[in-house]
Amino acid sequence: MRIDIMTLFPDMCRAYLGESVIGRARAAGKVQIECTDIRDFTKDKHRRVDDSPYGGGMGMIMQAQPIYDCFMSICKKTGAKPHLIYLTPQGKTLTQQRVKELAKLDNIALLCGHYEGVDERVIEELQPEEISVGDYVLTGGELPALIVADAVSRMIPGVLSSDECFTEESHYSSLLEYPQYTRPYEWRGRQVPEVLVTGHHANVEKWRREQSLIRTAARRPDMLEKARLTAKDIKFLSDLK
Repeated sequence: MRIDIMTLFPDMCRAYLGESVIGRARAAGKVQIECTDIRDFTKDKHRRVDDSPYGGGMGMIMQAQPIYDCFMSICKKTGAKPHLIYLTPQGKTLTQQRVKELAKLDNIALLCGHYEGVDERVIEELQPEEISVGDYVLTGGELPALIVADAVSRMIPGVLSSDECFTEESHYSSLLEYPQYTRPYEWRGRQVPEVLVTGHHANVEKWRREQSLIRTAARRPDMLEKARLTAKDIKFLSDLK
């Protein structure tokens, strides 16, 4: 899979993408992530890519032409038209389900907005999918783009050691993950739940499922509506009330 990030701060993105799991996955060729500087496509001798808004108002607006030419350059390099995503607070909130769907694509491009946004005409021209990472505002789209790149990359086969690394995590199955423990067995008077040290795998799985249900019901009851619950799950939740 190839992911292209269209940004004004490529070095900022590369610093993150060169580290940890994603950095190793890139080095191993499991995923290709490229960062392209939108400023490279401006026609302004001072490398400006923004201007004041028509109609007045605070802040600056990113111009359509550099963004459009940047995307066209990526299309030419890849020999295809990547699925374009514009990171914006006005987009639909990113979900694990959408991440799973995006991970099945061959190419995606992520457009990082800045200032007060981008010229609406390039949105109309390119028709990107608009995604938000939450109901808050950041100074730019780089962090949201990295979130999308990270979330999608780790779903690609071979990036993590096994599928269980993500299939049992929070949100993957519309349930929050169960509590996790490691050595030592006792810390500040708190012991690891006994079931986890018995070696009885069936009981461990039962405990983990129940803990996921308890956490989800307490912290994110809205998620239970989307979760695939068994008859045992429904009875367990009913008994909690």
